[in-house]
Amino acid sequence: MLKDERNIKNYMGTIIIIIAAFLIYTLATDVYNILDPVLFPGFLKIGPKFYDSMPKLLESLISSSKLLIPGYFGAAFSGILLGILIGTNPRLNKTLKPIIFALNPIPPSMMTPYLIAIMPTFYLSSVAVIFIGCFWPFLNGTINGIVLIDQKYLDNAKVLELRGYKKLFNVILPAAAPSILAGAGTALNFAFILLAIAEMFATNSGLGYFIQYYADFSDYARVIAGLLFMGCFIVIVMLLFEKLKKRILFWTLNENK
Repeated sequence: MLKDERNIKNYMGTIIIIIAAFLIYTLATDVYNILDPVLFPGFLKIGPKFYDSMPKLLESLISSSKLLIPGYFGAAFSGILLGILIGTNPRLNKTLKPIIFALNPIPPSMMTPYLIAIMPTFYLSSVAVIFIGCFWPFLNGTINGIVLIDQKYLDNAKVLELRGYKKLFNVILPAAAPSILAGAGTALNFAFILLAIAEMFATNSGLGYFIQYYADFSDYARVIAGLLFMGCFIVIVMLLFEKLKKRILFWTLNENK
């Protein structure tokens, strides 16, 4: 009970903003018809469409997860592993840094024609779009986290004669964890942005496909229902990620967080 009360108190501002936005939108659509009724349908239209579309939205969520999960966690594994190799080797870091600077800013969407041509299936092409977008935040977060480790931690490891895997898992990765998890958060945002792009080709399901499909038919009530559903899913995922991050980085939190 106390925990629920604390959560309500923490998010009271958010609740007030959402209620205010809901009331303003309802006044502008269902009550006074100020906005275009086709492009901006009121909640009296969105509500029934949202309810009717729920089975399809849940099915789309499962389909999107089949792209998001392998793309994101594949990028996490390869980005962190390669980041450790580069971050712990100054010569390799210096050699590859210009190449990383050159490749990092290229939007994954520009690579879709090549991915479709190279990958054996369209499904893998869609996963690869998310993978590429998530890979760079993981790689850069890991490299920066290792390069910027406070020298006193490394000196202490030397005094304790920690080497190899013991030094990696007891000193380097814990010290670099804040930067790695910051990259993980950025990658998660990219994953959701790229999901719509990945579902634009070679797929006939998913949340991005659902929104795009009904937008093509100007059924904006279902489009907004899809956006609301996707927004709720993203909020849940991001809150779970923040909770995980706080648990892992508990020693970095101060009393104001």
